[in-house]
Amino acid sequence: MANDSGTVAVVTGASSGIGEAIAEVLAERGHDLVVTARRRERLEALATRLESAHDIAVHVIERDLGEHGGADALYGDVAALGKRVDVLVNNAGFGVYGSSIEADHGRIASMVELNLVALTRLTHRFGRDMLDAGGGRILQVASITAFQPSPLYAVYAASKAYVLSMSTAINQELAGSGVSMTTICPGLTDSEFHQAADHLKPRWMDWTQMSSRQVAEVGVRAMMKRRSVVTPGLVNKLAGWGVKWIPRSWATAITGWIMQGKRSA
Repeated sequence: MANDSGTVAVVTGASSGIGEAIAEVLAERGHDLVVTARRRERLEALATRLESAHDIAVHVIERDLGEHGGADALYGDVAALGKRVDVLVNNAGFGVYGSSIEADHGRIASMVELNLVALTRLTHRFGRDMLDAGGGRILQVASITAFQPSPLYAVYAASKAYVLSMSTAINQELAGSGVSMTTICPGLTDSEFHQAADHLKPRWMDWTQMSSRQVAEVGVRAMMKRRSVVTPGLVNKLAGWGVKWIPRSWATAITGWIMQGKRSA
């Protein structure tokens, strides 16, 4: 059924992977949507498919949140729709594989802007609106790399550690307000992440990855239950638990070994 409450769920990075899958899960639950990413063609195809299948409204906004000011521009775009945002999914993000010192400065800067600055800004602006309205839910997409330093994904892993720490703390601050913040920490996922990171995965990684749909279902379910942190998949749960019990230097060395692989041309 179409949502007649005047509220929408905003999903960033919705043109592929986990973001697209989360949009699908929310649509199945009857949420009207605002989907945003850089690739308008993919967003419009997604909107057409979801509107036809689920009798909902999907608003498409093309934005690059990796550009300075992109988050504030998106907030303005959504405000112009005249809809109250009751769900925010901060999914947009990317990684850069390889030596962080040798990496292109522009790509690193764009990653920091997207993974940290834009996420923080959207959390602040939409979160304040939710507080004023008396309720809402925010889903932050972090990563299993948030649990320990990750050589060859050093800045990316640090950005996700920031997301996990900040979001867990804010969720506690929000207790009793009607607004909650859930952080999901996926592991290997069947998505375009590694291609965008310029990382040719070792073949064994394909055997342990989850589908984007599986991750999305876990995340949305946890958000609706107002859980603070969730790690999807038994292998990922065990990995997250294991790093708590071994020296940090060992965990870092093991992660560096796991992340070894060829870079694409």
